Amino acid sequence: MTITINQLSNGQGLIIDGEIYLVVEYQHVKPGKGSAFARVRLRNVKTDAVLERTYRTADKLEDILLEEHRMQFQYRSGDMFHFMNLDNFEQIEIPESTVGDAAKFLLENLEIIGLVYENKTLRVVLPNFIEAEITYAEPGIKGDSSRSGTKPVQIETGTTVQVPLFINQGDWIRIDTRNGQYVERIQK
Repeated sequence: MTITINQLSNGQGLIIDGEIYLVVEYQHVKPGKGSAFARVRLRNVKTDAVLERTYRTADKLEDILLEEHRMQFQYRSGDMFHFMNLDNFEQIEIPESTVGDAAKFLLENLEIIGLVYENKTLRVVLPNFIEAEITYAEPGIKGDSSRSGTKPVQIETGTTVQVPLFINQGDWIRIDTRNGQYVERIQK
């Protein structure tokens, strides 16, 4: 389905040069001289590459319907990740190439959002924060404080995260999945 620039909105899916993009930012500009135009910032669904384009109001774009499905991570077998669609309880297999970097923070039973187009999951979107247990950490030394530095620890997914020196094995921490950084220690 083709749409005009005036019908664009944030979060909408578009096909540009054969690739699927999400509209991240849309700004309608009406200069003092000349005709109005739109500045559009787009994010490639598969590669996360950001594309900035300017369109005239007469331009037409290819619109697609991207569905957001709530899914729960079940387990991993080889290079396939198994999820359950929380709306219809259907089991879904997603290849590692589609999951990408999100695999570093996929905990069992974690709820995620799957972007789906024509019954094919194109992208896995993690929640902004996860809570994970430290499975391996060098022991802390008396006098370690939150200001004196960081050390690498391993969380239950096998991912290594930098944390303050006072964090020990068995502690629970909150991690920002957007940048992979430690946020705080939590009580469980």
